Amino acid sequence: GALATVTAGFLLGSLWGTVAVVLGASFGALVLFLAARFALQDVLRRKAGAFVQKLEAGFQENAFFYMLTLRLIPAFPFWVVNLAPAFLGVRARDFFFGTFLGIIPGSFVYVQIGRGLDSVLEQDDFSLSGLVNPQILIALAGLGVLALLPAIWRTVKKRRAQPRAN
Repeated sequence: GALATVTAGFLLGSLWGTVAVVLGASFGALVLFLAARFALQDVLRRKAGAFVQKLEAGFQENAFFYMLTLRLIPAFPFWVVNLAPAFLGVRARDFFFGTFLGIIPGSFVYVQIGRGLDSVLEQDDFSLSGLVNPQILIALAGLGVLALLPAIWRTVKKRRAQPRAN
């Protein structure tokens, strides 16, 4: 997925590359979600037992925001986040729109890397120092921020869970 996203940035530029990636990934994820729901849901629910029921209750309450958070904070592999909601009773609408909105920032960052490579290859005298251009540096900083999101999220959750001293 990352290679396809970088390629989209290289070939289509920032805006259209991001649009193509987000639409393609969202609809692809929806197809996998629906296939898992209709083909495997009953079998996997029986094997998972009570654990799935606990997760399902949480997802039922706020499925859209769970999906949005799972996509914004890349703590789990994309394919896991495609399959798990299919077994937890998440509505296809919540899955799709949570995925669609949640993958925009990460997709944009990877597309920017591809866009930055385009400007590197346009240079007459290719060198390693040419790889250090503003587009690529900004994209790499964005990747760094995305990589930190799971740790930030865990820290915020821990602080919220701790009792406050009066």
